[in-house]
Amino acid sequence: MSNKRCPFFGICGGCKYDFASADYHTQKLSEIKNIPTTGPAVWVPAGLRRRGDFCFAGNQFGLFQKHTKNIVPVRHCPNMTDAINNILPMLAQLPWAGTGSCLITECDNGIDVSITSSVPYVTPEFRAQIMKLPIIRSSWNDRVISQTAQPQVSFGNHSVAYPPNAFLQPTIHGADVLRQMVCEAVGESKRTADLFCGLGNFTFALNADGFDIVGTGVKRDLFTHPLTVGMLNGYDCVVMDPPRAGAMAQCQQLARSNVSRIVYVSCNPGTFNRDMQILHQGGYKLQTLIPVDQFTGSSHWEIFSVFQK
Repeated sequence: MSNKRCPFFGICGGCKYDFASADYHTQKLSEIKNIPTTGPAVWVPAGLRRRGDFCFAGNQFGLFQKHTKNIVPVRHCPNMTDAINNILPMLAQLPWAGTGSCLITECDNGIDVSITSSVPYVTPEFRAQIMKLPIIRSSWNDRVISQTAQPQVSFGNHSVAYPPNAFLQPTIHGADVLRQMVCEAVGESKRTADLFCGLGNFTFALNADGFDIVGTGVKRDLFTHPLTVGMLNGYDCVVMDPPRAGAMAQCQQLARSNVSRIVYVSCNPGTFNRDMQILHQGGYKLQTLIPVDQFTGSSHWEIFSVFQK
């Protein structure tokens, strides 16, 4: 865990705010000054990020310089876990070709590396070198290059396989905090639907019905095929954790439903405000809104909220 000032701050575009500064909390809270919070923010310490999206162009590897496409050769990031920082210098030495991104994820049982590139193929030189690295899986444009074990991630006591490029909360600490908050808000609800459930951060703990395009539960695109009013009326509680685009189509159905409680976790205050207005028009009242600094150093917030009808 680190609160040490990053030597790349102000150069690298990874962080907007210096998480080591004395007024970090004040600066970060300015991003949500128009959000009707009902309690103090939850702060996630720096140095716990279990995933980092790095970039490459030609032989350059690192993070983009702020407001440019220049690459800063970051070999150690104070916001990342030790396991990721240990692998960064080795990845930087690989014979990169073309341009693209490199998502590094610390799973329960080792490091997963998922590369998305403008080059559709892996060169023999690159394959030979990456197979020597202490990682459990590497993939290039979703095609597995090497694998010594199936990457696993846990949500509480439940472990699942981690697919390449799958959504995952950036820190275990933040995921655990959100799960606890969601479970407490759901309370004694008898039947719960977990929408945009991903790999199941909330699903298993709630014994809920999960719905998503990929991940845990029923494979359903909730943007184009939201649960209908008739389907929703079979639940007394709905949990939602959509991507940054929010859940407008689903909220329009919820506003007409008889679901008594909605627990909405959002990573985009802008789309959250839009969806909140839809729920208000449907008779839902905001009971709780707590910001969570899940994305330490960035401008982004996670919003935890509870609505009741």
